[in-house]
Amino acid sequence: MTWSETFRTGLSAVRSNAMRSLLTVLGILIGIAAVILTVGLGLGTQKDVSAEISSLGSNLLIVTPGSSTDTSGMRGGFGSAATLTRSDAVALASAVNAPDVSGVAPEKTSSLAIETSSTNWTTTVVGTTPAWLDVRSRALSSGAFFTDDDEASGAAVVVLGSETATELFGSVDVTGYTVTIEDIPFTVVGVLASAGSDSTSNLDDTAVIPLRTAADQVIGGTDRNSVSTIYLQAASADQLSAAYQEAQSLLLNLHSITDADSADFSIASQDALVSTATAVYQTLTVLLVGIAALSLLVGGIGVMNIMLVSVTERTREIGLRKALGAPPWAIRRQFLVEAAVLGLAGGVAGVALGIGAAKILPGVLDTSIVISPVAVVGSLVIAVAIGITFGVYPASRAARLAPIDALRSE
Repeated sequence: MTWSETFRTGLSAVRSNAMRSLLTVLGILIGIAAVILTVGLGLGTQKDVSAEISSLGSNLLIVTPGSSTDTSGMRGGFGSAATLTRSDAVALASAVNAPDVSGVAPEKTSSLAIETSSTNWTTTVVGTTPAWLDVRSRALSSGAFFTDDDEASGAAVVVLGSETATELFGSVDVTGYTVTIEDIPFTVVGVLASAGSDSTSNLDDTAVIPLRTAADQVIGGTDRNSVSTIYLQAASADQLSAAYQEAQSLLLNLHSITDADSADFSIASQDALVSTATAVYQTLTVLLVGIAALSLLVGGIGVMNIMLVSVTERTREIGLRKALGAPPWAIRRQFLVEAAVLGLAGGVAGVALGIGAAKILPGVLDTSIVISPVAVVGSLVIAVAIGITFGVYPASRAARLAPIDALRSE
């Protein structure tokens, strides 16, 4: 029996019991679709997290203050102390102190109400320097950013996020308009282009003002010279590690700290954030794929079961073929082909279902699902392998039947 004849016979046997074959294929179908979706969901989530972290800026280091302790001994979390200052930012911006740092953008932030003549809106007010636009990889949709002169003089100028501008004026074309922050009138000099959201905040809902203005007139307080965050931009991705070491050494020296473990600040890099997030999602993906593999195992058992039933039902057919001279390997090959056809059918249907669901679910779950070609091809190979693996025993059993016993069976 040639291979073409074997395939035709196998397909005919599968079609002759269509409903039974469909139910057998269903287990493999669900498992394959689950594998494709779980791998795609893991890759999509990783992509989303990487995009959110990249939205902070390129080659970025984020310096945050350490923890504080109040008079009662209650310790606050990281970022609660006022240990970073504008002087630290100036020192970090020096090419002599930190040659691998190309940009420095300190931030002093607070949630404040912004008012117009007809409405108001509470948003995050960010006091920073003109370098913020480049360091944070932001762009303007209209107007201009404030200048070094505005920062030096403490000018009352503001750049609004696109969503903040819309909430206050119903439009993003608001350059030249006036808003009031803490009873101080500010002139809108520009509007930021939309940047979406990161993992903690809406990047489009903000108001950016000069750092000196924020410290001396708007936010003020007893820690006027303190900043809440310092963003550092390395000259290149290859210099990120060097910039990290330079920033850490400089700040330890400025704060008179000899032991890095006792530092009153922390520095996080994008690489560390991406690596941590990736490790978490890879673990979850492996877990979900493992669950999907159980479904494939169930599907494989179903293939074995249906093939054993098929061998029992076709005992006389097997005996007749052997009596006519069919060797054991030909009988074994025929049943293995039938098992492989069932596996392939389940794999193709599972891939189709997985890809179709990957197109629909992102709109429902509000997350990305990335179809991996490796996962698709691998799923098809696994489906066929399952069919063959679980078909070996039934095929071997059919090949071992003695012709006289097979022909005698009813």
